[in-house]
Amino acid sequence: MKKLLYQLFAVTMLTALVLSACGPAGTTVAPTEPPQPTNTPLPPPTNTAVPPTATPDAAATAMAEIGTAAHPIKALFVPSVDANVITTGGQVMADALKAATGLEFVVSVPTSYAATIEEMCASPSDTMGFIPGLGYALASNLCGVSVSFKAIRFGFPVYWAMFLVARDSDYETLADLNGKKWGYTDAASTSGYMVPLVMLQEANITPSESVATGGHPQAVKAVYNGEVDFATSFYSVPLDPDGKPAWTYEDFVAGKITEDMYELPADVIPDCAPNADGTRLLCDGWRVLDARANIRTEAPDVMQKVRILAASPAIPNDTLSFGPEFPAELRAKIESALVDFSKTEDWAKSIGSSDFYGWSGIEPAKDEEYDMVRSMLEATGWKP
Repeated sequence: MKKLLYQLFAVTMLTALVLSACGPAGTTVAPTEPPQPTNTPLPPPTNTAVPPTATPDAAATAMAEIGTAAHPIKALFVPSVDANVITTGGQVMADALKAATGLEFVVSVPTSYAATIEEMCASPSDTMGFIPGLGYALASNLCGVSVSFKAIRFGFPVYWAMFLVARDSDYETLADLNGKKWGYTDAASTSGYMVPLVMLQEANITPSESVATGGHPQAVKAVYNGEVDFATSFYSVPLDPDGKPAWTYEDFVAGKITEDMYELPADVIPDCAPNADGTRLLCDGWRVLDARANIRTEAPDVMQKVRILAASPAIPNDTLSFGPEFPAELRAKIESALVDFSKTEDWAKSIGSSDFYGWSGIEPAKDEEYDMVRSMLEATGWKP
């Protein structure tokens, strides 16, 4: 995991160099003779110079073009849930932001967390990214990506990683996972990989095998299908039958939450199933908000088959961040429009959907809030 992004860049560049330097296998390029002089006279030279004209400053021109149809702003979303859900919901957001600002946006779901960060650094003046805390820490260290907002989920500015196992397994503590097969989401995922990795290292637990599943739903499915012994993914506090979080952030900060409180009450688990239209995973009125809810339609008995073994320390919520050279005036317009959009009903059809990222709101974020993530990176040996 050391120097993750630099390794990615290095491999990409090396591959490009090798491919550009090599022709088809077994092909030898024959040398060619230099062109021979002829007695044909050359035509007289013509004046092709273009007279100088007054042109606007290049930087000002580039800034003016950002947000137009010819140069839309790239709204990047990490592939933590189904890409079709992100694309559809992301377009709802893009349309709302365009209506409010007059700017043009194009929704993009890069192939991985690392690819999202690479895109923001490669296009510093026209990208905005909905990226997790780890992604932000990496991107800010790497090229100066700047944070604007953090997600709020039902009153929580934080979330957790969870360790999932089969409900009928004998595992009782993290120590029981030593020598077992681990299914993680993506190597650049905060809750799906990095935080669990630190926890395993601190507990001297070494998996027999570590497998990248490709996303949070896939990690849950890997446990459900018996493909791995345990998996790691994101955890959010469930809602009780009154629609309120099972416990509050204030209770968590006060140290009132015990390990067994992360899972739903045992007596409601047998009743867990998707609701009539498949939009929620309910357990006798309780609503599941963690990654297990993302496979409720294809695995309606996921709660009966997969349980939480342990949860991580709190992780700062996901961010909306901007490329390091994003024009300040455009950024301010988008920030204002996004706040307004978060108060509309269409928010729940976009990033507020539980099938999307489940953001119930946003709050301004500060760079220093993600120092704990940077410390985590240092603890695992990653250095810029």
